[in-house]
Amino acid sequence: MKKKLLFTAAWLLAAGSLLAQPKVIAHRGYWTAPESAQNSLASFTKADAIGAFGSEFDVWMTADDKLIVNHDKVYKGTDINMEKATAKEVTQIVLPNGENIPTLDQYLQLAAQKPATRVILEMKTLSDYNREDLAAEKIVKALKKYGLVERTDIISFSLNACLAFKKLLPDTNIYYLNGDLTPKSIQRLGLAGIDYSEKVLRKHPEWVKQAHELGLEVNVWTVDKEESMKYFIDLGVDYITTNYPEKLQAMLK
Repeated sequence: MKKKLLFTAAWLLAAGSLLAQPKVIAHRGYWTAPESAQNSLASFTKADAIGAFGSEFDVWMTADDKLIVNHDKVYKGTDINMEKATAKEVTQIVLPNGENIPTLDQYLQLAAQKPATRVILEMKTLSDYNREDLAAEKIVKALKKYGLVERTDIISFSLNACLAFKKLLPDTNIYYLNGDLTPKSIQRLGLAGIDYSEKVLRKHPEWVKQAHELGLEVNVWTVDKEESMKYFIDLGVDYITTNYPEKLQAMLK
């Protein structure tokens, strides 16, 4: 009987540790896969194909108030500024895998067809708060159009954007990226958690425990080295964002 109890306890402990493993977020989609590119439609498809928990991507609002998916404010090798150019100018840019920069509509239409992968939407910091508020409204409208509100987490470096989304989608998980606020401050703002860089969380590893004690979640980005992956797995974060999701999946197995 005693042996059976000990075995059961050990099994429950092992099962608990598996359940506590961090979930894998593909950074800018799984863009390091063959025939992919950052923030491309292929990058979301490839993140979905390997069973990543979520696929992260970046959203700008153009000069004519359209939403497009890209990371850098000025696309490398051009003088096209995402906020100052029109959507037509931006979407004519060809990505390394041959796709054009997608609109948010194109991206969400694809995501809606792949229900297994969570949508991790980063709204980029814009030139002023009014434009950020407008972009947040348009993003929410698009998420509702494609039935993706419940499958989406929203992240931003802009606290103003986070709070704008909080008003529009009070039940959606919204995470702050900048790394300058403690978990207690995040809780007071009513956000779901912290989404901080590897550098910030190595400097403040205690914030992981503090966040969990406050009922908040923790994501860390962008974790690509095996040593760093192991460090944050052991630290007990909820999510790890990486450019190499299959490497992280193999470690978690």
